[in-house]
Amino acid sequence: MTREYPEEIAGPYDPPPREFEDQEGRRITVRRYDDGLETLVEMYREFNPEDRAQGIPPAKEPQIRTWLEELLSADCVNVVAWHEDRPTGHAILVPDGEGASELAIFVLREYQGAGIGTELLESLLGAGRKEGIGHVWLTVERWNSPAVALYQKVGFVSTENGNFELEMAARLTDSDDDRS
Repeated sequence: MTREYPEEIAGPYDPPPREFEDQEGRRITVRRYDDGLETLVEMYREFNPEDRAQGIPPAKEPQIRTWLEELLSADCVNVVAWHEDRPTGHAILVPDGEGASELAIFVLREYQGAGIGTELLESLLGAGRKEGIGHVWLTVERWNSPAVALYQKVGFVSTENGNFELEMAARLTDSDDDRS
């Protein structure tokens, strides 16, 4: 599949770690995933079913665990937002086998709308750029206006309009070559 990417480089993005105060006054730390499978499993067990899209994240613990073990592999870039000792969000870049990476982001409902998604995405894209990823894409349900606005805010542009999903893409480097 040939995917179109914007000519303009998105960003700038700083890679993690980063610390900030969200719009609710909570201290949030974003860092690369280093450990804590069980805490991420617990975060996804708490995930609101209404916030699931395109079948992810999985709903049941065994499937969550298998899904996370695959995403936490060395080939994926993972960043996690923490409030105290609790993960509140997780964002991932998954190599698509065609020289780019697909983005996915998940933020617990009680932490949505407080700026965590923006910081999480910018940290992820900074980490991806640092790893040599040049192109990133995602799909989003077209009626998910908050998500579409967030992606546009951090530099994604619409590249394909499907019936139910909108495809968006961003360029992280000036090279047409991504990591192999």
